[in-house]
Amino acid sequence: MAVVGVILDVGGTLVRSNEARARAWADALAESGYTVPVERITPLIGMGAYRLLPLVAPGLNSRAGTGQRIVRRVGELFVSRYTADLEPVPGARALVERMRDEGLRLIVASDAMPDEVTALLKAADVDDLLHERFTAADLEHAKPTLELVELARGKVGLWPEASLLIGDAPYDIEAAARAGMRSIALRCGGHSDVELAGALAIYDNPADLLAHYTTSPLDRNARPFPPPRPHDPSRAASWQAR
Repeated sequence: MAVVGVILDVGGTLVRSNEARARAWADALAESGYTVPVERITPLIGMGAYRLLPLVAPGLNSRAGTGQRIVRRVGELFVSRYTADLEPVPGARALVERMRDEGLRLIVASDAMPDEVTALLKAADVDDLLHERFTAADLEHAKPTLELVELARGKVGLWPEASLLIGDAPYDIEAAARAGMRSIALRCGGHSDVELAGALAIYDNPADLLAHYTTSPLDRNARPFPPPRPHDPSRAASWQAR
């Protein structure tokens, strides 16, 4: 079955924001008395606040109390201190334009809040191209066990076999697999090919994917691809142990 829809991660995938996001986390944690090095946080960016927070501040919950305040403060600091200096990942706009012109339905899925997602999309120079967006705000009213990728795919009615996720982190690959989807990974988020194993294909960045578009899983004539690998908890544990 040909691909008809693409779920797009934004931070790290279309805009260079992972380190800035980690700095916002370190700042917010420090305000609440938790000293965590940026280097410890950076590899965890993309896994979702509900998973990241307990790893760097054991005992805190992102949905209540101090933990919830920290998560909200991360967003405030990220927008006020860091988004003005963010830069697009090479090829971000051109790739989005190509996918749009090919008739693919493009859906943004980001675990950031809406104002953060807007800032990220503007920094990536694609805010005028991507209008279907699912954010952390959508998860606040969803089942606690429902993941953003699954929510986004279900809301727009995409069959798993006809959709792909494009992301930069191993957490994106695993989230796609849990939603029954395959994925394309980009190295621009700083993760190795070993960490991105499980993706259908791996490219350096959006420009590299665009350069190989006609031989990529995005091409309308691409052969049907195999089902995703089962989620492997041991791999997730190894990332969290960093």
